[in-house]
Amino acid sequence: MTTKKPLLRLSALLAALTLLFSALDFSGLRVTAAVFSLADVPGFDGTAAYVAVNGNTPYFDESEPAPEAFESYGELDALGRCTAAFACVGTETMPTEPRGAIGNVKPTGWHTVKYDVVDGKYLYNRCHLIGYQLTAENANRQNLITGTRYLNVTGMLPFENMTADYVKETGNHVLYRVTPVFAGDELLARGVLMEAESVEDKGEGILFCVFCYNAQPGIWIDYATGDSRLAADAPETPEAPAPAVTFILNVNTRVFHLESCASVAKMKPQNKKAVTQTAEELINEGYKPCAVCKPEQPQDEPEQTTAPEPASAPEQTTVPEPTVLYGDVDLNKTVEAADARLVLRAAVGLEAFTPEQKKCGDADFNGEITAADARLVLRAAVGLETILPSAS
Repeated sequence: MTTKKPLLRLSALLAALTLLFSALDFSGLRVTAAVFSLADVPGFDGTAAYVAVNGNTPYFDESEPAPEAFESYGELDALGRCTAAFACVGTETMPTEPRGAIGNVKPTGWHTVKYDVVDGKYLYNRCHLIGYQLTAENANRQNLITGTRYLNVTGMLPFENMTADYVKETGNHVLYRVTPVFAGDELLARGVLMEAESVEDKGEGILFCVFCYNAQPGIWIDYATGDSRLAADAPETPEAPAPAVTFILNVNTRVFHLESCASVAKMKPQNKKAVTQTAEELINEGYKPCAVCKPEQPQDEPEQTTAPEPASAPEQTTVPEPTVLYGDVDLNKTVEAADARLVLRAAVGLEAFTPEQKKCGDADFNGEITAADARLVLRAAVGLETILPSAS
């Protein structure tokens, strides 16, 4: 275990699709027993870099007193994979010297591969679980995983930046934990679970619990090995087998029929047998399809009944498209974690908003830009809050 003072111990169990956070004591902080599974989040859809988990609430037990600044990095597992990185981030944990080299570390699943469709060409980055700007860790093998460029920049970085800005401007601390999530014995993580909560203000400044996907739009990835290729060249998914259907056999004539076939009613009971198989399987067993009901052919879908159109439809009223999307302070027509960071920076005087940005950033509509607005925008970015657009 690599630990900075005060001495702490962190145990993380990564088994199959499940992470188990046990109730362990970390110098005044207790981790609530909770289970997170890949089954709890939707598959990567090619557009959303992250998704909220547990109602965007970290798995921390708030009943315990706040700890002092610390860092703890879990041991590599039997396959050499990272487990969890946990810290109470403060100005005292942040870098005081230039960043060092990390190129000598090759995390599990590492491949040096380039694609034109990837920003910066290289598919994989050495991703810090806890970013350098928060805890000044360089080539720490227990804090580096193989992550896509998309995971590193679009998924994790906005949350790291927002946390760093908050700590620098308030001097407060943030409980911060990042856990890579592996499926079975795969060498490449499917993503990371990021949890953070500001300590002194009990989550008013920073509060999130998100799963960031270790994926790359346009690229197919084999998570077992880290191998990859363009999505257009991905292995074909085998066609699903034909569904089994209930057929009626005439064991005397060796003919099979649909249940609705008129010939079924004429069969002698001793010759009739119901089976649930595919037509192909029965043909391979020497049965012939009925020439009347043609059971080997796909069955037609029932015809859809179309309701008659009304004689005259009422006139449609055209609603003008909104000119303001609350939360979208970078004005790119999408509410993202990056917007929450900008709102937080504006709240502490580090960003000068235009009148349009001020209107977009005032998520609670009270005429001011505050940390409460940043929190609402972050909740909207992860799908937990709906900030309705305005047409005014």
